[in-house]
Amino acid sequence: MNFDIAFGQYCEGASPLHKLDPRAKIIMSLLFIVDIFMAKSVWAFALLAAATAGLVITSRIPLKVILRGLRPVIIIMVFTAVINIFWYAGETLLVSFWVINIYLEGIYNAFLIVLRVILLLMGTCVILTYTTTPLALTDGLEQLLSPLAKLKVPVHEFSLMMTIALRFIPTLIEETNKIMNAQKARGADFSEGSLIKRAKALIPILVPLFASAFRRADELAVAMECRCYRGGEGRTRMNVLKASVSDVLWVLVLVLLGAAVIFINRNATGFAIGW
Repeated sequence: MNFDIAFGQYCEGASPLHKLDPRAKIIMSLLFIVDIFMAKSVWAFALLAAATAGLVITSRIPLKVILRGLRPVIIIMVFTAVINIFWYAGETLLVSFWVINIYLEGIYNAFLIVLRVILLLMGTCVILTYTTTPLALTDGLEQLLSPLAKLKVPVHEFSLMMTIALRFIPTLIEETNKIMNAQKARGADFSEGSLIKRAKALIPILVPLFASAFRRADELAVAMECRCYRGGEGRTRMNVLKASVSDVLWVLVLVLLGAAVIFINRNATGFAIGW
């Protein structure tokens, strides 16, 4: 088993999460996202952190693999934390320098927001992308959205598009690393200079990256046509999706988790998150 994977790539396994119906896992992911955004207190986040840890253990995916998938969003998390620390006004002033005021509430707010992003990515990736094949994800999403097909909504095309986008995230990240290493070998520098200079230095990366993405899209289209792919109408499936009792129980667990978060928000004391 190869665990040297990037964000969004399927990791083969035989855990209970791997065996769940993809439709149940899509619903679980949506419920987990709702639970994350409902959390307002430290205790609610502690419960969600424990639930995320339980999901990681159940998936049997090494923690280092999941943490490696967080690397692409580290800059976003740091930027968000800095914004909240310096612009969040509270009651307990810790540092005051010139126009900069840092409050204790701002630090807690930044910590909870970063924790929210981490739990959101870890939980949804473990439930969905790491434990679900692209084909199963397409079938599950298509069947969940099948009622919209009666309204002439291209459900199959939309599901296929979303799945292909998820599938090619690791490929594009890998391609970007290769291009950056090739440019560095030619003397390119992406870490020094002003912001404008760094932005200009990215042009030699973006142009071949877009060219590679369009080339891969064309190759994928040709491969699908060669295999006589004609869309969802009349298409049969080798594996027919069937929901089981375990799927229902897992969904109920996420519903109960949301109810527990609401209860803790209403009764627990402590710092609350700003948004």
